[in-house]
Amino acid sequence: MDRAVPILPTDDLDVARRFYVDGLGFSVTFDASEDGHTGLIGVARGGIALTLDSPMDGHGRHAAVAIEVGDADAYYDEWSARVPVKRAPQDEPWGARTFSVSDPSGNTLFVIGPLRHAP
Repeated sequence: MDRAVPILPTDDLDVARRFYVDGLGFSVTFDASEDGHTGLIGVARGGIALTLDSPMDGHGRHAAVAIEVGDADAYYDEWSARVPVKRAPQDEPWGARTFSVSDPSGNTLFVIGPLRHAP
């Protein structure tokens, strides 16, 4: 299976781990850190996989990743109860329902789901 896994810069792996695991419900798939604060960790949730890199020198900062999900509102309900959310879900004119979250290092997770249909 071919796939792309975004690498997000972080200031501190311990802070990032708490945000992604405790806050967003991801699981750690690998940990390549000797001190818990620098190095790499992989996190996953369902078909979503991310690598968190501290200090990620030379690769830029404040990254963004689009995460396609089956129900943006379900993710919003879960995540907004545990972490600050930048904005509530909204229907976009280009045919998707979206919201976004910023992690502690300033990276944006842009959640994209299908439009919500009225019953």
